[in-house]
Amino acid sequence: MLVFPNAKLNLGLYVTGQRPDGFRNLESVFVPLPWCDALEMLPAAENQLTLTGIPIPGDPATNLCWRAYELLKADFNLPPIHMHLHKVVPIGAGLGGGSADAAFALRALNELFDLQLAMETLENYARRLGSDCAFFIKNKPVLAHEKGDVFQPIDLNLTGTACKVIYPGLHIGTAEAYARVVPRPPRHNLRQSLAQPMETWRETVSNDFEEALSSVYSVLAELKQALYAAGAAYASLSGSGSAVYGLFPGRELPPTMPLDGKYLVWDGLL
Repeated sequence: MLVFPNAKLNLGLYVTGQRPDGFRNLESVFVPLPWCDALEMLPAAENQLTLTGIPIPGDPATNLCWRAYELLKADFNLPPIHMHLHKVVPIGAGLGGGSADAAFALRALNELFDLQLAMETLENYARRLGSDCAFFIKNKPVLAHEKGDVFQPIDLNLTGTACKVIYPGLHIGTAEAYARVVPRPPRHNLRQSLAQPMETWRETVSNDFEEALSSVYSVLAELKQALYAAGAAYASLSGSGSAVYGLFPGRELPPTMPLDGKYLVWDGLL
């Protein structure tokens, strides 16, 4: 079975409070981004995980895809598999690539071995793997709360919107990003702000990590301004970075920019 785990974008991200479990509460809208890895799994004589593409640091046994298999194997009599992940979405970019891989692994295992698990059950398994893994089970725009794993539906359709995502090759660790943000109430109602024309989002939809990190990593602000100069209606840091994206409604494709050859860039339609 071959699946293509896609990334996500954050439209607004507010860090709203400290949790007793050590995590932070947040509020954000997640939307799928069709920048994809490739994940293949097949029944095999013995368990095996192979990796190609962007190097993934750490022990392969701790890879989120493999942890997804082990999680289900603890509850179901799964046979051995050969799992191969080709990594394309950059790591440490705030695009949720690793979380997507884990969620798509759960979905693929459910289908491959006919486990007949409901979407809500798969979401609960995904929550055990990472805070935003559950989003990728249904993979539709949501308003996310708490750790980023409690969802409300949102009426937001960006299908066909041109988008450019720029990854400057800067790995910003989650711990570092959160250490620079002081929790506070949202400055704007995110649902109401996103219901307005996209051209207004620049003033009302913000990412708390962007403000905290741009003073340390000036390239983030430079990329955002370059996207606005190229005609983006809205531009922002995604997640805790370091990828910066711009939305270009009304275009068939985003414009070519001089920095396209300098950084890792994805562009296309949402």
